[in-house]
Amino acid sequence: MIASVPDVDAMADAILAGAPRALARGLTWIEAGGARAEALCARLYPRGGRAHVIGITGSPGSGKSTLVRALARAARAREQSVGIVAVDPSSPFSGGAILGDRIRMNDLTLDPGVFIRSMATRGALGGLARATADAVDLMDAAGRHPIFVETVGVGQDEVDVMRLAETVVVVSVPGLGDDVQALKAGILEIADVHVVNKADREGGDRTQSDLRAMLGLLPHAEEAWLPPILPTVAAREEGIDALVDALEAHRAALAASGEGEARRRRSSRTRVLQIAQDLLADAMSARDAGEAAALVEDVARRALAPHAAARMLLDEVRGHGPGEERA
Repeated sequence: MIASVPDVDAMADAILAGAPRALARGLTWIEAGGARAEALCARLYPRGGRAHVIGITGSPGSGKSTLVRALARAARAREQSVGIVAVDPSSPFSGGAILGDRIRMNDLTLDPGVFIRSMATRGALGGLARATADAVDLMDAAGRHPIFVETVGVGQDEVDVMRLAETVVVVSVPGLGDDVQALKAGILEIADVHVVNKADREGGDRTQSDLRAMLGLLPHAEEAWLPPILPTVAAREEGIDALVDALEAHRAALAASGEGEARRRRSSRTRVLQIAQDLLADAMSARDAGEAAALVEDVARRALAPHAAARMLLDEVRGHGPGEERA
């Protein structure tokens, strides 16, 4: 049961009305966490599910931020209200982030039809901050559509984006490493659309050919969606209209085939399990800190196996509800 939290209803109503300042403040609540954030999410979650959530991922230096900017401008030309979540890596020392995506999208910040939120990963694996899904829900409830989620660009850990986004765009670029960089990055299979950005560079045609060859090696059902490979020069906004058409075609294909609903179920399951794991970890940290430290010390001395220690902590949490005292 979520406790009653003052001001949540007023904040939720303002976000549903599309107020940018309320959305910004609500996202700050989400990043801070706690009962107020949980109550706000619970209030707004039933009002979402309308936005097309598009994940943009790929190698560092491939121009993801510039591509998102171009896509946002194209969406605004179609009179759509855009949301952007740009996730930057955190400093391992301060926990902060440079949040450089704001610089690349600076010309969008004065457009009330574009809402940009930069978020630090805060140590989360998978290329996404833990609060990213909640941030997307708030933007969705505020009427932002489409919503672009740009990931860190760390390579093999980026597969989390496919559990959040309805459509995943993998961005490659000529001249960064060998010709099979996309395959080595481990993210070839998650793409619904492949983009070869900076396609005017030497080797652009070859990169597209190599991607087609690699995709031809992947098994797929005859009626399944085949990821298109599209060249762009995002800095000059070339190839963007064709990319927007491909994104809309993919969403239509998901709806027609029923795969969209299947993806939502898989995403929901993963999200619930992740939240449950986080809550369990918090509960273990909060309860009997001294006993937990003693168990860790036993593991360090190899007097106790890690699995056994973990099960003992789990049994402690299972055996005592919130606020219960030991007999």
